[in-house]
Amino acid sequence: MTEAVVFDLDGVLVDSEPVWEDVRRHFVAENGGRWAHDSQSRLMGMSTEEWSQYLSQDLGVGLPPSQVAALVTQSMAERYSKGIPLMPGADRAVRDLASHWPLGLASSSPRKLIDTVLEYSGLSGYFESTVSTDEVPRGKPSPDVYLEVASRMEKSPRLSIAIEDSSNGVRSATAAGYRCIAVHQTRYPLDDDASHKATIVLNSLQDLGPKIIESVGLQ
Repeated sequence: MTEAVVFDLDGVLVDSEPVWEDVRRHFVAENGGRWAHDSQSRLMGMSTEEWSQYLSQDLGVGLPPSQVAALVTQSMAERYSKGIPLMPGADRAVRDLASHWPLGLASSSPRKLIDTVLEYSGLSGYFESTVSTDEVPRGKPSPDVYLEVASRMEKSPRLSIAIEDSSNGVRSATAAGYRCIAVHQTRYPLDDDASHKATIVLNSLQDLGPKIIESVGLQ
């Protein structure tokens, strides 16, 4: 049986990873830092504290992490104010699955951006619990955020299914005991180990529906 379905936000419901990369790249360049070839893959899943330290210290931005976090988050909010880039099929998937199971959300975005996306997309009422990695000790790939969602929803991780797109997200969910459905992203493909950890990999969120959840719940 499946007790709950928990979505990631960035890259699953919202096509925000390219926005995050663009905002951070420009921020690093404008503040004296240097973007590394693997920066985006390393950043995916980090909490705000983790990625602001990474930009400040590892990428050479000459500002304290707290200021980095505030300025980048504000830039993201300004981009979202021009329109929420929902992934194709996101609205339908959330509404369809919410009619069958309680939904949670485990996101690496700051609380401000989670609330902004869900409010302006009209999806906030479908989620029983939403948790930011800023609200737990460690970001993804650690299991903390997924364990916290399960605790708040009073559901068993081993009877819950996660919907993820990034390698660190899949690692986080499976480390917490969830079965994981990964949604393929051409621009940010899964590492081999993460692909093998996922129970199933979908080509698109448009392929996700109750029948997929039911089949994964039996595995």
